[in-house]
Amino acid sequence: MREHLVLIPVFDGVQVLDVTGPHEVLAYATRRLGDAPGYAVRLVAATPEPVTTDGGLKLVPDGPLPSSGEIGTLLVPGGTGARDLPPDDELVGWLRSAADRSARVVSVCTGAFPLAAAGVLDGHAAATHWMYAGQLGAAYPEVDVRPDPLFVRDGRVWTSAGVTAGIDLALALVEADHGVDVAQQVARSLVVSLRRPGGQSQYAGPVWTEPARKPGIREAQDLIHGHPDTDLRVPALAAHAGMSERHFSREFARELGCPPGDYVEQVRVDAARRLLESGPAPVTVVAVRTGFGTAETMRRAFVRRLGVPPAHYRRHFAAGPS
Repeated sequence: MREHLVLIPVFDGVQVLDVTGPHEVLAYATRRLGDAPGYAVRLVAATPEPVTTDGGLKLVPDGPLPSSGEIGTLLVPGGTGARDLPPDDELVGWLRSAADRSARVVSVCTGAFPLAAAGVLDGHAAATHWMYAGQLGAAYPEVDVRPDPLFVRDGRVWTSAGVTAGIDLALALVEADHGVDVAQQVARSLVVSLRRPGGQSQYAGPVWTEPARKPGIREAQDLIHGHPDTDLRVPALAAHAGMSERHFSREFARELGCPPGDYVEQVRVDAARRLLESGPAPVTVVAVRTGFGTAETMRRAFVRRLGVPPAHYRRHFAAGPS
């Protein structure tokens, strides 16, 4: 049995962790396999010169973009140099050909963009960094873009969310190829979790929405963030803003991009996440402190927003014993 050839095309503006994260997972797996065939990972590029990553580090390719030969896994990283590549770009053309010769096609983060430009993702479900999911879907309507999961497997096509999600994806590849025991050994060696499920949310951080420009909406926004445990239904928020309920709902959505109820729920989920991560308070207490009222209401919101219930979230992200 031959080593499994993994080709990673690199280019100026590539995200370094999109390359090195999966590379380390596959390298550790190969060492764990001992005498059994592992992975032969090769960086390839259009020119032999070192490429400059978007963080300023330089990567030296192992060789040129091969024009023939079978490929086990084609792994396409993202980065600033991956977005906005035209269909006639040299890399896109090579990906179109290389994908046909690959047993498995993988992208990390915005590496989905050049694969989509090559037509490889047409008709497939695909993940990318949550920040660029809308852009990917608008540019390539033939792709079923999934903005939330850490990674998606659709047949031989695997795609992941942003940056560190490439490590989750690479561990899933190792598990698929060599079983859970090897993947667990690799995860322990790298001091990462095996495994955040692919369908799990990307665990977006705090609500990063800019402050509203309209004073009344800004006052309601401040109330939501400062007192998530109070009455934040539309009548109360509209009264706080000095507006009618209908006018408030319309202006809130215009300013902040979503209805008041959705915004309130996301803020409360974020507040609950912080409490679950930082302290031992029971889930029922966290639910009351963050305005959900009951543990069941909070559970439904967590599943809807993060893909996992609060207890699961705490097990993976708590700073200490719960």
